[in-house]
Amino acid sequence: MVTTKESVKVTLDLGVHMNYTIRTMEESDYDEVYKLWTTIHGFAMRSLDDSKEGVVRVLKRNPGLSVVAVSGGKIVGSILVGHDGRRACFYHVCVHEDYRKHGIGKAMASEAMMRLKVEGINKIQLVAFKENALGNGFWQAEQWIMRDDLNVYDFVLNEANITAFNK
Repeated sequence: MVTTKESVKVTLDLGVHMNYTIRTMEESDYDEVYKLWTTIHGFAMRSLDDSKEGVVRVLKRNPGLSVVAVSGGKIVGSILVGHDGRRACFYHVCVHEDYRKHGIGKAMASEAMMRLKVEGINKIQLVAFKENALGNGFWQAEQWIMRDDLNVYDFVLNEANITAFNK
């Protein structure tokens, strides 16, 4: 697979011929990406962080790192990517339920990881809610390590940033 900050075209034939492209997430993708996020069971959406302004802030701070998967002109997957110069984080990794089991999630993650390597980032973390069995199963199958040696703490700086869970 060619890895650049441009588009990557991947064609898989798994009984069903499915073409998709992995490309950089752009500001103009927000409405379609947000709509996709709202369909994903096990996701938590934050009113401020996941607003257009919040997502654009991540894209501008981390140019060329976030990716979307496009099939038939429709965004069917996404990974929002950020890093602080030391460690990266994947946010809202998802594939539309009608497009799963075709390697799209793996292809997006691989592309995002290659882009982070180019940036000199050596480690990535992500959050998968315990109740998100599908997401946890995916990451475990991809050989990501679930940490049991630490606790994660949050401190809310803005009470207006309300979290809503997708059912």
